Amino acid sequence: MSSAPPPDEPAAATWVDPVLARRKRYARLAELGQRLGYGLYGLALVLFFVALATDLPAAIVQAIVVALVLGSAVLAPAIVVAYGVKAADREDRERGSTTN
Repeated sequence: MSSAPPPDEPAAATWVDPVLARRKRYARLAELGQRLGYGLYGLALVLFFVALATDLPAAIVQAIVVALVLGSAVLAPAIVVAYGVKAADREDRERGSTTN
């Protein structure tokens, strides 16, 4: 006696909730955005100290500004999306959803 489902019936374990799949995708994108944004901030910090040691060359100062602007542009939405995903997960737990 086998516990496997018959070949013509789809297995219940293969069903994926599309909302949870989309949420997981957004969580991964938010994590990537946070890593990139904080990395750009770190680069700006390193460049700042390099610029201080080399009498503030204009090219390095410009690179610092670009890194800060790009870091902010990437990091801000990533943080908002990450909080949204966490809030949705928390709401599912509070409602007793067992699909997580």
